[in-house]
Amino acid sequence: MLAEERFAQILDLLSEKRSATVQELCEALNASESTIRRDLTELDRLGKLNKVHGGATLPDSQFLADEPTMDAKQSLAIAEKRAIAKAAAALIRPQDFVYIDAGTTTLALVQVLSGSALEAHYVTNGIAHARLLAQKGCKVFVPGGMLRPNTEAIVGAAAVASLQAYNFTKAFLGANGVDLQAGFTTPDPEEAAVKATAVRRARESWFLADSTKFARVYPAVITELRGGAILTDRCPSPQYTKQTLVKEAEL
Repeated sequence: MLAEERFAQILDLLSEKRSATVQELCEALNASESTIRRDLTELDRLGKLNKVHGGATLPDSQFLADEPTMDAKQSLAIAEKRAIAKAAAALIRPQDFVYIDAGTTTLALVQVLSGSALEAHYVTNGIAHARLLAQKGCKVFVPGGMLRPNTEAIVGAAAVASLQAYNFTKAFLGANGVDLQAGFTTPDPEEAAVKATAVRRARESWFLADSTKFARVYPAVITELRGGAILTDRCPSPQYTKQTLVKEAEL
């Protein structure tokens, strides 16, 4: 089969499923893994798709509204989240006053904190995050507010008001979607409001987002893309680096 024919079949399959793994493409095209990976690299270069770890997605933005639970999200992109978490932890200094957002990638950050990073002071709206920080001997503050069961995050007007009392040297946040036009987004407006407040109160804001989060748009806007830097395992397009700082963590 000619390369152009494989390209067309790969794009046809992605138009139906929105994403596909390398293994799925190998089986559908009866081609070797090395061939498919070369094809994905070339199509990514041409801007036809986004090559992500283990497969590919379409580059156009996908609008979503659903949100899986914390338990469900913890089983996704485990290696990528841990790599991002380690890169984020390396940015924390003993004198920092740090905000850590609720979420699975930010929880991975708390899990890998060690050494001098434990001397920093922390504020978090994540229940699991606060518990683990306390267990590690960190000084940790928790805002008031309402607990959202789906994400185990403290949200609401009281949480927003609590964060207004702080100035953070660094904020580490999660986002369900990262998009060139829509910016950083999430399903729930109340969570978005808390995240947005943390961004405004922080000297540096880092969004911890694995490569599957790109080109996804959710209903509630946190901030525009220029509002925070991105720490990811792989940036799918150089267009993102034109709008904000992007760092890729080593897997």
